[in-house]
Amino acid sequence: MNILLVLIPVTVLVLLVAVALFFWAVNHQQFDDLDSPAILPLLDEPAPAEHATPPNATHSPKA
Repeated sequence: MNILLVLIPVTVLVLLVAVALFFWAVNHQQFDDLDSPAILPLLDEPAPAEHATPPNATHSPKA
């Protein structure tokens, strides 16, 4: 029964931290755009440029 003397304040502390984090997230616009992140994986990747150099190509020989 003595464990309740520890668990009740710990639970209240966890609840207060959760509420504080929720209000912090709301104040920092974390919930403003809920639709765009869900669509981003479905978008096509941009077409590669025609005159782009390959990543392993070098422009000038090293001396």
